[in-house]
Amino acid sequence: MPMSDYYKKLRKRIGTELIFCPSAAAIIRNELGEILFILDATSHTWGIPAGAIEPGETPAEAVVREVWEETGLRVKAKHLRGVCGGKEFRWTYPDGNQVEYIIFVFECEVQEGKLQAIDGEAADFRYFSSASLPAFQLPYPLELFDPKSTQQTIFQ
Repeated sequence: MPMSDYYKKLRKRIGTELIFCPSAAAIIRNELGEILFILDATSHTWGIPAGAIEPGETPAEAVVREVWEETGLRVKAKHLRGVCGGKEFRWTYPDGNQVEYIIFVFECEVQEGKLQAIDGEAADFRYFSSASLPAFQLPYPLELFDPKSTQQTIFQ
């Protein structure tokens, strides 16, 4: 889903200035342990399914909703893999809107569905092995994708 009504109202008041954007992202593995990445239709960069947490939503609820909107997959958030943020997680959209993401990254399990771009944000879907990940839109720490790591980590 493009920008929500909440963020549209906020942007009307502050313009393109930098805002914090609490977000949730999903690490989804296939039966081979490969990780699902989405090619963003606008920026043409790879990322994991992710998006803003809306008012009243928990991070886990947000990741389930965002995965559905971006991929057509129904998932269950199994556990929190890590939290990322800071200057390295700033992004400027083509319209000039600036954000600094604070991202809750969840390991998720597919319950049902078929890969399809429900909201039109994805140009392509591809699974990558943790040894051959694509260049990311945001600088997620590689430890997040290590299938042997089961510990929750907070990255600074």
